Amino acid sequence: MPKCCFGSSTPPLSSFRGLAPPPPPPAASPRRISAVHVGAAMPGPHPSLEVLGGGRDLFLPALTTLDRPYSPFPVAGWNRHVETIFASFFRSVPDVRLRRECLRMSDDGAVALDWVSGDDRSMPTDSPILILLPGLTGGSGDAYVRHMLLRARSKGWRVVVFNSRGCGDSPVTTPQFYSASFTGDLRQVVAHVGDRYPKANLYAVGWSLGANILVRYLGEESHTCPLSGAVSLCNPFNLVIADEDFRKGFNNIYDKALARSLREIFKKHLLLFEDMGGEYNITLAANAKTVKEFDEGLTRVSFGFKSADEYYANSSSSDTIKHVCKPLLCIQAANDPIAPARGIPHEDIKENPNCLLIVTPKGGHLGWVAGTEAPLRAPWTDPVVMDFLDHLERRVSQPGASLSKDEDRKHDTENLHCLEV
Repeated sequence: MPKCCFGSSTPPLSSFRGLAPPPPPPAASPRRISAVHVGAAMPGPHPSLEVLGGGRDLFLPALTTLDRPYSPFPVAGWNRHVETIFASFFRSVPDVRLRRECLRMSDDGAVALDWVSGDDRSMPTDSPILILLPGLTGGSGDAYVRHMLLRARSKGWRVVVFNSRGCGDSPVTTPQFYSASFTGDLRQVVAHVGDRYPKANLYAVGWSLGANILVRYLGEESHTCPLSGAVSLCNPFNLVIADEDFRKGFNNIYDKALARSLREIFKKHLLLFEDMGGEYNITLAANAKTVKEFDEGLTRVSFGFKSADEYYANSSSSDTIKHVCKPLLCIQAANDPIAPARGIPHEDIKENPNCLLIVTPKGGHLGWVAGTEAPLRAPWTDPVVMDFLDHLERRVSQPGASLSKDEDRKHDTENLHCLEV
């Protein structure tokens, strides 16, 4: 920062008499003028936001609201815990009529897909489709899910909510739930939706644990991923770091609340698990006071890990984001108590030409009580997410922009990080 000039000593005017006037400053070079002109025409993001990523230059012009400051709502946004709790309890829940489809998985398990009632008849078969993945124990009844659903639908998108096993009253038909590392159910859901609407482009948005699963899926599928783009919101990214912070201070409140939700889901289906032998600790899972106790008693055993710590270490989406080959927008809050900012894989996002990261100074977890619809309606993120998705869909839908599935696969194989939008 420049030093203040008010205390400087200035020579008297008489000392300059008789001297030739100083030469005019050199004219700005054409390149300098051009840079200033372009900068004026294309303002960057507001300084209150951290925006980076290998896809910054490609995606940023489409995000028209980022030139405005991030201004949290005064009552709710002054503290990360207040904002997180306020959004959870007081954000409006839009009334939406949903039609449920129960989908059988390859292991005889089941998940529930909630479609907007009536869209089958009213929407063209080639309308873009958005798959929504709620957070841990979340489902289609959650406020943040429904606000995103309504915004996408108002833009002409077909929307479906993917309720994981046991979540959102989804049926549990086998002794297995879901996990941060398990992408098998999402893979089958995407394939099912794609087969049902073969003319439509597919996209996905995930929150919290759903975001971690989505980014892991994108990285695992890499160049063969059938999605045309995706958005990750409040992703814990590094589950080892998230677990460390989760058990500190006020975060214990969230830990106990989520453990209670897991217990309630588990106890509804306890009979399926009663005879499980081996390393399963059904008593520990049924009475878990923390998420880690539940994962130690059940989750890590179901998915073949020796301990909950090993499960977290091998389930982080921060390990797979470098393999993502489809457009991905990640939005995080710097003060998120559940998805710590120090777990964000900044360098891998910078080096991946398909990724863009936006970090807001505040927002809490699943909060973002800011913007024109604060405090009770949609979070600040929703317009940004929709601008990004609409941008991708316009590019994909341009004549000659999309390739056939066989050509697409061949093209991706030859150039792993080629952006295909």
